[in-house]
Amino acid sequence: MARHRKKKGRPVSGWMILDKPLGMGSTEAVSKIKWLFGADKAGHAGTLDPLASGMLPIALGEATKTVPYVQDGAKVYRFTVTWGEERSTDDLEGEVTKRSDTRPTEAEIRATMPKYTGVIMQTPPQFSAIKIAGERAYDLARGGETIEIPAREVEIGRFDLIEMRGDEATVFEIECGKGTYVRSLARDMGRDLGCFGHISELRRTEVDPFTTDDLVTLAEIEEAMASVPQEAEPAAEGEEPRKPRPGPDQWKVMDALLIDTGAALDCLPQVVVNDDAAARLRLGNAVIVRGRDAPAQSDEACAFARGRLVAIGAIEAGMFKPKRVFTA
Repeated sequence: MARHRKKKGRPVSGWMILDKPLGMGSTEAVSKIKWLFGADKAGHAGTLDPLASGMLPIALGEATKTVPYVQDGAKVYRFTVTWGEERSTDDLEGEVTKRSDTRPTEAEIRATMPKYTGVIMQTPPQFSAIKIAGERAYDLARGGETIEIPAREVEIGRFDLIEMRGDEATVFEIECGKGTYVRSLARDMGRDLGCFGHISELRRTEVDPFTTDDLVTLAEIEEAMASVPQEAEPAAEGEEPRKPRPGPDQWKVMDALLIDTGAALDCLPQVVVNDDAAARLRLGNAVIVRGRDAPAQSDEACAFARGRLVAIGAIEAGMFKPKRVFTA
């Protein structure tokens, strides 16, 4: 019996900076974007919980090779902490585990904020993706286990109080590094203030190098699809017509919403090469770095030709040595 090969996606590459809606998981969002764009592969930089909204950078095709650089980028979150309750998940999803009638004043909150600014030690939530003995912490927690998760070093570069919502809640904004859990921040502040607390609203607004100007909603993607009409797929007798999958005409319009793969590498030194050098780099060969401003030495850099990313590599003694090459 002949085996059917899985249909391969198209070789589209670039970043979709999705404004993820509430209620949608990150994996679900990536799958939806991959399907809509007909991409052969997709990945994301920095998970957002279903109860969080905002920026979810999704890499398609060759852009998946640049995911680690975006994951390491600084992130900005705006969030609301509701005081008086601590919850098992440190957000609205979990059960209440502790209660207090105490409510902090603005002065008390501001006095404790410096403790959470700069490089700090933070213990991730019980319900998190941290691996403990090979298993995800949230899987163990859902099984009823209470686990010891070691504290780890994170960095919060900016911590601002935006608004006091009476005595019950406070809105904050932080800029932080990789691995910071906002839920842990709310939990720990609530304990320090003697009133307990949990996240009731959470939105990620930036993931360096992307900004709010880059955000694209699902509605905007659907609008781009609808701008090029397509007939619904025929359905079997008695069934509703199937919603059509985007095709080549729709993809041309939708692809305009993508950001170029190379935009993820603003953090690296960049060199410009000609077509001949680009061809050599794509074959894995080193090339001479030319140009007055080109660095003679760099542990990591990227090369562009005609504005398109060609390779990531190292520069040694004026030679660019490719480590990862890009064909699209």
